Amino acid sequence: MPVEDAEMTRQVRREISRRYVDATNVDVRVIHGVVYLRGFMDHLATHQGLSLGNELEIITRVLRSRPGIRDVVSEVNLGKPGLRENVRAAEKRGYHGLG
Repeated sequence: MPVEDAEMTRQVRREISRRYVDATNVDVRVIHGVVYLRGFMDHLATHQGLSLGNELEIITRVLRSRPGIRDVVSEVNLGKPGLRENVRAAEKRGYHGLG
């Protein structure tokens, strides 16, 4: 990863951490100035009434306005992962059922 992308990744994580969301399950990558966000964003326990959709829009808008960022690709699901995602994650780890 080029030094610029590594520094930009740190800046993106810092920017996300300023919002009142739990983004611990969001993977952040910057490749040639394009920010890729993947994973799940949830409410912080202290801010349950917040609109996750609005927060994600704000984060995306702020990131796009930053110098050096050419685009933001967001594949972030809002809320906790559901059963389907848990099953897929288990299958990727090689777990295919009980027993």
